[in-house]
Amino acid sequence: MSDDRLIVALDVPDAISGLAVAEKLGDAVGFYKIGLGMLTGGGLALANELKSEHGKRIFLDMKLFDIGATVEAAVSGLAQFDLDFLTVHGDPHVVRAAMNGAAGSSMKILAVTVLTSLDRADLDAALIRDGDIPDLVRIRATRAFEAGADGVIASPQEAALIRALPEAEDRLIVTPGVRPAGAARGDQKRVATPAQAISDGADHIVVGRPVWTASDPRSAAEAILAEIRNV
Repeated sequence: MSDDRLIVALDVPDAISGLAVAEKLGDAVGFYKIGLGMLTGGGLALANELKSEHGKRIFLDMKLFDIGATVEAAVSGLAQFDLDFLTVHGDPHVVRAAMNGAAGSSMKILAVTVLTSLDRADLDAALIRDGDIPDLVRIRATRAFEAGADGVIASPQEAALIRALPEAEDRLIVTPGVRPAGAARGDQKRVATPAQAISDGADHIVVGRPVWTASDPRSAAEAILAEIRNV
């Protein structure tokens, strides 16, 4: 049985490519992330096929952000697909609307704190308030939990401080920006190894390119799984 703490990100161009990756991974991986980049390439169709025909769990990474009514309507529509996780931005009004939209379904709403591809210079350019990133992540996570979020998305470098929050009890922490030792960082700036992320309190780690660009994707996934099973 697969260890669902590993979520493989299918950040490939289209559903055909995504299905090919999933076929190579076989029963080694049971949880997949499908993101915005594949939305026009059959992403929802792939999500349905992996879920209904292959018994996989699905994390739809849309990072929704809009006025409350629009977010609620979008989430309500997506909830009918029996997905497992859905991301929204961590602003409290967005989280509250998403929770309303997901009501009555089993889909978990995960709030994005600060993207793992950003550093302080990026936040300055976006006119985000001053402060160290870990402090901003902690505050945004707290507010998202208070707004009802089932969990948060945060870099593995912030997993421990979020797990220590009283508000984080029984909530999920999902960490992108996870890179096996020696793997290229790509566009990620705040990274850690799979073992470190799990040790620091992450419930799930998200790994994409180090798995699906490997010469043997299944072996790459199995190496990550072996690492986190030893934590």
